[in-house]
Amino acid sequence: MLATLYAKAVDADAPRSILRDEYAKAAVARIDYDWDATTITPRRAPSVAIRTAHFDNWTRQFLTAHDEATVLHVGCGLDARVYRLDPPAGVRWYDIDYPDVIGLRERVYPGRDNYRMVPASVTDPHWLAEIPAGRPTLFIGEGLTMYLTKDDGLALLRRVVDRFGVGELQFDAFNTFGIRTQVINSVVRRSGSRLHWGINGPDDIIDEVPGVRLLVWQSVFDSDTFALVSPSVRWMGRVMAAVPALRTMAQYHRYAFGREC
Repeated sequence: MLATLYAKAVDADAPRSILRDEYAKAAVARIDYDWDATTITPRRAPSVAIRTAHFDNWTRQFLTAHDEATVLHVGCGLDARVYRLDPPAGVRWYDIDYPDVIGLRERVYPGRDNYRMVPASVTDPHWLAEIPAGRPTLFIGEGLTMYLTKDDGLALLRRVVDRFGVGELQFDAFNTFGIRTQVINSVVRRSGSRLHWGINGPDDIIDEVPGVRLLVWQSVFDSDTFALVSPSVRWMGRVMAAVPALRTMAQYHRYAFGREC
């Protein structure tokens, strides 16, 4: 959580910033932490920023079509998406994460109309009962699925689809190769975290979550925002994309559920 926040703050100071996230910079300034311990550098920050920019774009697309929607930003960490996007007044936005995380968010970010921070484990089924149904609903799970077990992750997606009836699921994932190679991921290793759930393609979701239909599934290397990284990183991406296991090591998933949305 702190590593991704710091990456966005570092990106904000870059000459060609991807997110221009001044909220991340302000949050970093308010938190007493050894930011060098995150291993995030100006060279590494864009790889985090392009993922966030990708989901910002998808979220904008959904809200353009549904200006009175509900947004569930699940496992939100310290991401400032609700402030960056400044959704229309008719949108109800919920940021959901562990109570300690929400407590920190409340200290570094301001409140706003039609916005609520929900202190709960995302795998706890009870928090969903607090969210009114009856609106098109967007589920955003950026940087989340790989930290869940397969059973917990699928159960969460099923609960969202069952409760809200119509909307979208948007999340990123690692394939099983990406999960197995987590030992070389310095951010994960130094944080003491462990990755669990590998998703190898849309069938892993469609076969397990009734009522969803695929909108987009793509490698990170094929996304529009990947073009925003440096030429050397783009070159490395082309090399990696030639190897099937590496091409889909990191993926973006987007599904619709309910009536045509």
